[in-house]
Amino acid sequence: MKSTFPNIKTIAYEGPNSKNPLAFKHYQADEIVEGKTMREHLRFAVVYWHTFRGTGSDPFGAGTMQRPWDDGSNSVANAQKRVRVAFEFIQKLGAPYYCWHDRDVAPEGKNLKETNRNFDAVAKVLKAEQQRTGTKLLWGTANLFSHPRFVHGASTSCNADVFAFAACQVKKAMEVTHELGGEGYTFWGGREGYMTLLNTDMKREQEHLAKFLHLAVAHKKAIGFKGQFYIEPKPKEPTKHQYDSDAAACLNFLREYDLLPHFKLNIETNHATLAGHTMQHDLEVAGAAGALGSIDANTGDELLGWDTDQFPTNIYLTTYTMLSVLKYGGFKTGGVNFDAKVRRESFEPVDLFYAHIGGMDAFARGLKIAAAIRKDGRLAEFVKQRYSSWESGIGAKIEAGKVGFKELETYMLKKGEVTPNVSGRQEFLENLINEFI
Repeated sequence: MKSTFPNIKTIAYEGPNSKNPLAFKHYQADEIVEGKTMREHLRFAVVYWHTFRGTGSDPFGAGTMQRPWDDGSNSVANAQKRVRVAFEFIQKLGAPYYCWHDRDVAPEGKNLKETNRNFDAVAKVLKAEQQRTGTKLLWGTANLFSHPRFVHGASTSCNADVFAFAACQVKKAMEVTHELGGEGYTFWGGREGYMTLLNTDMKREQEHLAKFLHLAVAHKKAIGFKGQFYIEPKPKEPTKHQYDSDAAACLNFLREYDLLPHFKLNIETNHATLAGHTMQHDLEVAGAAGALGSIDANTGDELLGWDTDQFPTNIYLTTYTMLSVLKYGGFKTGGVNFDAKVRRESFEPVDLFYAHIGGMDAFARGLKIAAAIRKDGRLAEFVKQRYSSWESGIGAKIEAGKVGFKELETYMLKKGEVTPNVSGRQEFLENLINEFI
């Protein structure tokens, strides 16, 4: 096949002094950080949907993206051609992984049988390109939100036939993910929620969602798929309230319905901020529960109140993200997935390279800075000292469950008043972080 990007060579590392916009300044795949290569730490993935299917349209205007490789049809042949273009891009970028929704890679047919046949035809090309390039599938997922049949949700729909259709779609997407050697499978409940409680039986809908996920777990075992299952939190858009609203809500749901052993979380920056949190907050919530699995690397515009899915370039964001990821042992099956899209005004194909290079460099810097902060040790030592009263005496007894209210009352009557033991020193710590950035 003729090259789609003939004027772009494989992106190389040229160092921080390079002025070449098509080179890495900080991401050096084989550089060792905390005992592993950057490639192993970051496990970068390119998303199929925004990168190769995004049109640049918005509620106020038509698409703007110049994609000369795409003939505009919804044919299987065009989908197969797109796969080869995608893998040329991923290979030249040097990303080890990619991710897809089923409907991104293959067109929907006039019925389920034809749709599955289309998917199989494109999956053959995906598999061939994976073998040719060495690129791997980080995770697959099913689009259970775009088609009008999902107007009331998928597994949470008021229509049992929609539940059944969604199950068939996930079944197929799981099987193709398994066939392609995917290292995980993600569930994002885009319309699993409500617009108004006036027409919603919330308890029943959540029970149906749990039943759906248990069926997925059973099918995973039936086909021998060993990949990790992920839930991706998001509070709103397209529904007003989504049941997977943030990391804590997801964990509560998984615990309530005995699903936590089977799932970890895929945390996205823009989703965390829409929930009123920082990315680091949701990472810490997931990590503390042993459920930090993977991340979608993007950011939102602070002046806009919706999911803008911009490429991450803020070094503080990537540093704080990698501090939490490293704290909880790094990625095992997940990675840094660029669920991000170029701006509507950045419509030339080369802009896809600029965007991904910038994001990869930002995370490489975040990784190196986070590792340097951890090696320095002052931040960790401060936190340790702040909680030092729990290491011995009454604190240790409380944590060990050796005292009750009666014993605590006796202790305080003898001790008297309480005074703060240490300043929070937020400004000092922010200055400390600035020493490394």
